[in-house]
Amino acid sequence: MSTDTPSAGDGDSMTEAELQARIEELEETVADLEADDEQKKMTIVATQGSFDMAYPPLILASTAAAFGWDVVVFHTFWGLDILHEEKSENLQLSAVGNPNMPMPNALAALPGMDRMATRMMEKRIDDNGTATIDELIELSLDQGVELQACQMTIELMDYDEDDFYDDVTVGVGAATALQHMAESDIQLLV
Repeated sequence: MSTDTPSAGDGDSMTEAELQARIEELEETVADLEADDEQKKMTIVATQGSFDMAYPPLILASTAAAFGWDVVVFHTFWGLDILHEEKSENLQLSAVGNPNMPMPNALAALPGMDRMATRMMEKRIDDNGTATIDELIELSLDQGVELQACQMTIELMDYDEDDFYDDVTVGVGAATALQHMAESDIQLLV
C-alpha cells in the first residue's frame, strides 16, 4: 500500500511528509485567522440619569471591557449627568412610579422621599461592598471603555466640557455614535 496521496487538482501525488507539512501549514493559517478575528464591539446608549439607571450601562460596559471587547457608552440627555462630575454626586433614585419600591406612589410623592430612597440604596450598596458610580466610571475608563458625552446635549444643558470626568470623550455627535453602533455586535439602549 502506497503512502502517497494525490494532491488536489494537479494530478501530482504528495508524500506523507509533504501531506503532514501541508496540514501543519493549514493549522497555522487557521490559528492566525482565529487570532485575527475582530474584537467584539458593544455600544450602549445611556439616556437616563437617575441613581439606579447609572449602574446598568457602567456595569455592562466594564464587564464587556474585562472580556476584551471594544465598548462605547454614548451618554445623551439625562444620561449625561452620569458623566458630569458635580451632578453625578447627587443622582437620585426616583421613588414615584417605581413598581419595585416598597411604598405606594402617594407616599413616594411626598417631599424628600427620593432623597430617602437614594440614601437607603446608598446604604445597601455600601453594606454590600458594591462599587459606587464614581468607582464604576473610573473602572470603566481604566479598562478602556470610551465614555462619550453627546455634544448636542452638552449645549442643550449649557454644560461646560470641563465639567466632566477626566478622560470622558466630549463633543461626540450622533453621527459618530451611529457609526459605532453600526459596527457593533451588541447595541443597548438604557
